[in-house]
Amino acid sequence: MKRTRYVSAATAVVLMTGGPVAVATAAAADPARTATAAPVAARADVTAESAAAAALKHYPGVIESLDKDGSVWHVDVIGKDGKGHAELEVSASGSVTGQNRDTDENAAENKALVSAKVTAQQAMKAALAAHPGQVTTVEWDDDDGTASWHVEVKGKDGKTWDAQVDPTTGKVTQSGSDADSDDDGDGDGDGNN
Repeated sequence: MKRTRYVSAATAVVLMTGGPVAVATAAAADPARTATAAPVAARADVTAESAAAAALKHYPGVIESLDKDGSVWHVDVIGKDGKGHAELEVSASGSVTGQNRDTDENAAENKALVSAKVTAQQAMKAALAAHPGQVTTVEWDDDDGTASWHVEVKGKDGKTWDAQVDPTTGKVTQSGSDADSDDDGDGDGDGNN
């Protein structure tokens, strides 16, 4: 106990007078102390499910979309009344920051989303049951008049699966992989023009 106090006091004096070079010297001077230091834990990325839970805890409502960009999740939440809206970011550590909040959304435009029987979280579970992997995107889609959840799942094989989940039943109604998509617009699905 006394040795620790003396070493700590001596280290403080060295640090005050020696600056950054003294830090390395002080660490080398007490190998027992550096050997007992806890290893730094590896960063674990937050899953889509965890990002959704963190966002809803920060801003209660209904998730409209959730998308991963690098190690950050972008989550749009509509308030339970349909009028509020928040754009949130969930970091790899799970911390949530609010980027933008509005309280003047058109509640009529959000009525189908707010009253949907199947939430974004349930749509993710349904998509994962159909295609195991990790969810990378969830998005409410009602552009063509028919509402559904669009869920992208990255499988263990590296392929991305697109799933449409019915907001009433939770049934995966349509799905395909990125190998089936027609990204180049020529209609053949090969990705080449």
